[in-house]
This record gives sequence, C-alpha cells and structure tokens, in this order.
Amino acid sequence: MEIDILPKMELAPTHMIFIVVPRFNITTLITMIETIRIANYLAPAPIFSWEVASFDSEKVSASNGMTTTVAVADDKLQPAEFIFILGSWGTEYYTNRNLTAWLRKRARAGERVCGVELGCYIIARAGLLDGKAATTHWSWLNGFKENFNRVEVEESLFTMDSKVMTCSGGLAGVDLMLRLIEEISGSGFSGEIADQMLHHPIRSATAPQRSTMGRGTETMLPLLREAMTLIENNIEDPLTVPNIAVLLGVSQRQLERQFKKHVGCTVVQFGLLRRLQNARLLLISTGLSIRQIATASGFNTLSHFAYSFGKFFGRRPSDYREAWPENEPAPSWPGSLSDFLDTLNDAAEKDHFDRT
Repeated sequence: MEIDILPKMELAPTHMIFIVVPRFNITTLITMIETIRIANYLAPAPIFSWEVASFDSEKVSASNGMTTTVAVADDKLQPAEFIFILGSWGTEYYTNRNLTAWLRKRARAGERVCGVELGCYIIARAGLLDGKAATTHWSWLNGFKENFNRVEVEESLFTMDSKVMTCSGGLAGVDLMLRLIEEISGSGFSGEIADQMLHHPIRSATAPQRSTMGRGTETMLPLLREAMTLIENNIEDPLTVPNIAVLLGVSQRQLERQFKKHVGCTVVQFGLLRRLQNARLLLISTGLSIRQIATASGFNTLSHFAYSFGKFFGRRPSDYREAWPENEPAPSWPGSLSDFLDTLNDAAEKDHFDRT
C-alpha cells in the first residue's frame, strides 16, 4: 500500500518539518499531524503549516510496510519553528551525514529540534542532547543510556528544553503536540483539540509510559508498581526480596502474597524476566559484548545468563543482535510479559490439577 503525504499549503505563522527515516512509525507521524490539522480547523485562520521530508528518498517505507511519498530534503525546505525527526526500528544504527549537518545548521539558526521515538539517536549523534534530559520508548531506554553517557536519560512521555526536545513515540506525540499548542495558543484551545480527538486526559511530560505491566490496570496496586519500579531501577545490581520489602515498608510475606495474587508470579521471577528483557534490548541496540551485557543485566556468570536467556526466549543471546534483520519482512518480539505470566499461571494450574 502506498500513500502520498505531500500537502500543498501556504506557510502559516508556525511552520513544522517532519523528517522520516526508513521504518519510521507512521501512526505517530499521522497523529502528530492530525493534532495540528484540527488546530487549524478550529482556528479562525490557519496557525500551522507543515512539510514531510526524507534525506533518503522520496519514497520511504514505514514499519507497517506502507510506502509513503514525501519531499526530498534539501536546502529548499522552508525555515521552521519546529523540526521533528521520526525514527523507529533500526534507527539506533542509522547515520546520514547530510541529515546531521542539516540538523546542526537548523539548530544554530534557533529552530527547535525534537527526536521522536528512536529519532533521539539521530539528534544525540549530532551532539544536540549533550548535557540535556532526553527520553525514548521505554523498551530502548537502557540501550540509549549505554550509547550516550553525556545525555541525562529519563523515562517520561516527552522532554522539553528551550531548543531541543525528545518524545517517546506512539500516542505520546499527541500529548507533546497539545503541549506545544498550549504554549502558542493557550490551554483552553489545546483542550478543545483534545475534545475533538477524544484524547483524555492530556498527559503531562512526566506521566509514566507504562501502566499495565502485562496485567489489567484494575489489578495494579500502588505497592506493586513501586516494587516493579525498584526492580527496574536496580537491574545491574538486583535487590533481594527482603531489601525490596524494607524499602517499601511492608513485610516480605505481604509483598510476595500481593505479587503472586495480582501479577501472577513471584518477585524473583518478575525480576529475572525484567533482567532478561533488558539484556535483549542491549543486544539489539548496543555493541556491548555478551559478557558485558550479562553483567549489565545483573547476572554473575555468563553460563547462568545464557541458560536463562535460551530458556525464556528460545534463542541464544548471539542470535539476537538484530531486532529486525534486513531479510525479514517484519520485526519479532517474542517473550512478552503477558505471555510469561500466562505461562506461569498455566503451569500452576496444571500442577494443582496433577495434585488433586
């Protein structure tokens, strides 16, 4: 399927440029543009204009296989108040000297630059994020940290600096656009746009990226969320269950009981899963050796890491260095949290049946 996203429009007071790279997330692009389109629809006169362009070619394939026709980026692109760089699968390895030079030039001219999802890799390589806060999709955060130690990486929906921004991707792009519209036209107007989009609530920059952790939101107790946060913040040096209980001010027995009841696994099992998922992302997004990745994921021995990884993902760590190989039509992401918990529950039910 092919779509043409080359709008013919007059320049408005606020102009935006969207730069896409191969395998970008087309949903994020469309919802970001739709937010400013609705702003123009509600306003007495257009507030925003935009261009979509690429430094690769006029036809760019998105991650869902759609081919999009865009402008070929060059010095003829209009000056803009905002530039958004959209990248997804494979952008952690993407390099384009022309794009990097163009970004630096635009940043020096005072234009605000935003890396969306893995587009943050591109603006970080251009040196625009040094010493600044940045975010990306939660599944790539640790890999991004390993690659850019001069960037203050945090898990949030988006970050806003006077000139440089980052966005975690997905529907967080809508929240960012609504926030920028609020800067320009006020919160009342951005709220009207959210009403048109049925997008409620408008989330703040620091709102969490995740809510269910593989289970329905109605079962997620604050205690469990805090425990999961502690586990994720201490992957390299895992906390013991007694340590977690002390930090949360509850008994170990209460913590274990609530975890088993509402999450479906033990604290130790959840911790192991998160460490393995962290290792998988480091394999995909960094050049660290397998031994270094094992250490960074809290494993004391390489043999324990290799055994646990193979048992859970069904592959050796060395087989997992590409998330989306060039010869495969789509990416794969085996080993989701919900699948893991369902497997544990099925095993527990079978064990109960066998004993009765």
